[in-house]
Amino acid sequence: MTAVRLSLRSGAVLALASLAGLMMLCWPLLVHGGGTVQPPFLFLLLLPVIVAVVLAELGEGGLDPRVLAVLGVLSAVNAVLRGISAGTAGVELVFFLLVLAGRVFGPGFGFVLGCTSLFASALTTAGVGPWLPYQMLVSAWVGMGAGLLPRRASGRTEIAMLAAYGVVASYVYGLLLNLQGWPLLTGVAVPGHTGNLSFDPSASLWQNLATFGRYTLLTSTGSFDTGRAITTAVAVVILGPAVLTTLRRAARRATVVGVVRGETVGY
Repeated sequence: MTAVRLSLRSGAVLALASLAGLMMLCWPLLVHGGGTVQPPFLFLLLLPVIVAVVLAELGEGGLDPRVLAVLGVLSAVNAVLRGISAGTAGVELVFFLLVLAGRVFGPGFGFVLGCTSLFASALTTAGVGPWLPYQMLVSAWVGMGAGLLPRRASGRTEIAMLAAYGVVASYVYGLLLNLQGWPLLTGVAVPGHTGNLSFDPSASLWQNLATFGRYTLLTSTGSFDTGRAITTAVAVVILGPAVLTTLRRAARRATVVGVVRGETVGY
């Protein structure tokens, strides 16, 4: 079922917001010239507004109270799971539930859950900071992507697909968040590596991409991101069948109420 239905207008708003968020993540790579890169404080103000607009648009059609209850419960559970794991050595338990919920309830619900889960966990773990809007947006993409996966897969094939998606999403999440902060770092040094790993405003796009690739590979991909990917895949394989059954039982009891204007896009 699709707990949060996407009208044509909602889909357009979501696509534009995602494009704006991606530009906010990648903006330094598109700017050339000497000097020091300054943090985009305007982006820090705009991104929460964009996320709020998307959430308001997705909820415009009206949500059944049971859908809101499920959203609240899953957001709270994810907040607790993130607080327990806290990303230590890359162990991040929040992703597996986000992927499974997005799969069952659809891309709109996955997007909203990604935002609310990271926001709730930030409040409970004192993780509120300028990085939070980026974390919320990228996590929302993870949940939305899970809802867009092929619907025909079932049984072991479905579990394998979700586990593989969890691995890819874990690496992409780490890469995008690294991209958000990397241009602001200076004098990046990694033991055993003698080259420069800092962003160079005067370098070309491809030179900076190559430098960023080395940076994220040495500092994140082989450690935290891999730990997150393994944790997510193992949790999906072991707990996935039982959790999917429970979520689908809840999904059958949750319905969408109200009128959604425009043509509804089903997934």
